[in-house]
Amino acid sequence: MATRSQTAAVLLAGALALAACGSGGGTSQTPAAAGGKTLVIDTSFDLKTADPGRTYEPTGLIIGKAVYETLLTFDGADVTKPVPALAESYELSEDGKTLTLKLKQGATFADGSPLTADDVVFSLTRVRDMKGTPSFLLDGVEVAKTDDTTITLTSKAANPALPFILPNPALGIINSKLAKQNGATTDPQDKAEQYLNGSSAGSGPYQIESFNVSSQVTLKANPKYYGTKPAYDKVVIRNVEAATQKLNVQRGDSQVALNLSGDQVAGMPATLQVKKTPSANVIFLLANQDSAISKTTTNPKFVEAVRKGVDYTGLLELAGEGSAQAPGVIPSQFLGALPADQGAKRDVEGAKAALAASGLSNPSVKLEYPSELTVNGLSFQPLAERIQANLKEVGITVDLQPAPVTTALDNYRNGKEEMGLWYWGPDYPDPSDYLAFLPGKTVGLRAGWKKDAAKEIEAAGDKAATTIGDEARGAAYVDVQTKLNESGPFVPLIQPGQNIVTAASVTGLEYHPVWTVDVADLGAK
Repeated sequence: MATRSQTAAVLLAGALALAACGSGGGTSQTPAAAGGKTLVIDTSFDLKTADPGRTYEPTGLIIGKAVYETLLTFDGADVTKPVPALAESYELSEDGKTLTLKLKQGATFADGSPLTADDVVFSLTRVRDMKGTPSFLLDGVEVAKTDDTTITLTSKAANPALPFILPNPALGIINSKLAKQNGATTDPQDKAEQYLNGSSAGSGPYQIESFNVSSQVTLKANPKYYGTKPAYDKVVIRNVEAATQKLNVQRGDSQVALNLSGDQVAGMPATLQVKKTPSANVIFLLANQDSAISKTTTNPKFVEAVRKGVDYTGLLELAGEGSAQAPGVIPSQFLGALPADQGAKRDVEGAKAALAASGLSNPSVKLEYPSELTVNGLSFQPLAERIQANLKEVGITVDLQPAPVTTALDNYRNGKEEMGLWYWGPDYPDPSDYLAFLPGKTVGLRAGWKKDAAKEIEAAGDKAATTIGDEARGAAYVDVQTKLNESGPFVPLIQPGQNIVTAASVTGLEYHPVWTVDVADLGAK
């Protein structure tokens, strides 16, 4: 868990840095072919590679989902229950340490060769031992072939999250024979990335036709796909700035725009379809619990005053279309999320009373946040300004301290912020990823919340981590978040909207918190 948490911290930092850099608009124009056989998707690239063992960026996961198949997947947008994919069934042992998967028969790679248990063992072992970005997904997991149709994944400790992790496209199964011929190994000396960036070694419905990390990726239908044939012969994914995405989809130069803000989708013509849904990103406030950093934010009554003083409805108005209040740190789509009616509500008089009970007189605090970062098209600056105004009404002076993302990240990661405004994006769609907010864990430490600082909450987290069974796990994580909201240093604010615009001809689109959109699910009418 410690290794995974540390890796998750690095991943978050990398994702934030990438998001802050922005993407240039692609200039290549690929018109839709007659008959709707070519689909053009505009997005802001966050892309490094098409090698599933190395990819963990949003655009890479879109590509990986189309080209490779995983043992398990999710049905549409529902991430509360993994379902069979290359595995026809799976079973988790009572102690949560052993996951047994039965492979379905008949799956073939793009070259027509059969997909075998040996390919599965090689692929998963490669991801774990190559030490690429997604390696942490299989930390401490042993992969073995029991027989030609059975795979066993064994963890040292109870690992009920594993079925929720396996659908990640980074764990896509590759043609081991073909990959080995082109430099693939199960250690850090692996040299297959260049090959996998230009060729397809998967069993998915699409293959890579061309790959440019900065401008455009073209996928073509896999003619030997053994499953349901995709609706489009070709899919072109282009790197385009959000403003240009809007123009392109309005004039028919593209059929899908993935990165429009709530403001940008307002007033879209009726001829276009707009999918508005909360993203799985959670924006939150933290109040530092290290008395060496602040004598103010360590006061529990001060934190209560902040929680009651924020105008959550007003923040939603700022965030725009598709956004939702975050009742807890776990996103609304996930197992164990708090119901919406448990979200904090503004209570100015209650906030004033809590501040009076704190014994603090006209407190002033510094609020740090990344100045140039946007999440789902939403900037942190207007949120910070609104929070400043909200808390002024309560009697708290907030000194806004915006900083370039690298500077802000250093202070955040090192636990030096008195108060911070940040977001957490899921490493995988399982509530265990949010144990990072507990004392002594990744995000907890960023709030100066050291191990043993809140033993009741920590005990609830330990129980949740080892609980087996979806219903029991869901209840355990609801309990963790309820306790966090009562006495923790975090104030969950909102889940900004994920707004996707499509042409009327596109069917079957669902937003997914892991791979954004499943290209193979998209139909044409």
